[in-house]
Amino acid sequence: MKGRYDMVQWIKTHQSLIEYAVWGTCAFLINLSVFTVLDVWTPMNYQIANAIGWTLATTFAFFTNKLWVFATHAETFRSLAREMWSFYFFRALTLVMDIVILFIGITLFKGNDIIVKLIDQCITNIANYFFSRWYIFKAVK
Repeated sequence: MKGRYDMVQWIKTHQSLIEYAVWGTCAFLINLSVFTVLDVWTPMNYQIANAIGWTLATTFAFFTNKLWVFATHAETFRSLAREMWSFYFFRALTLVMDIVILFIGITLFKGNDIIVKLIDQCITNIANYFFSRWYIFKAVK
């Protein structure tokens, strides 16, 4: 029985990380799917495709992080605006990482666009979790 208790305790202790992994995977798939469709099936520049995918995934991520992962409840419009501004500010920082990684991997090293994007998303998603956890959504479950 101790093993089951340890597992339940571990899940409770890491609930926001688990929920972030689930919703983060959804945002990851939105970003990657939009990027892939635009990059492969249109003549669009990969950086523009990346920006569009980032915008859609980031908007999705804000609401899922706010509502379900960190479950914060803004009491005023001002506090909601502060959370949203903070979220997009820190995501913009990782967008800069995103742009640089894609440029180095695709333009300089001539890597496969999709593989470079996958690697890039793994790196930026980890950074996004820490920014969300420690700076943006302070009132966590």
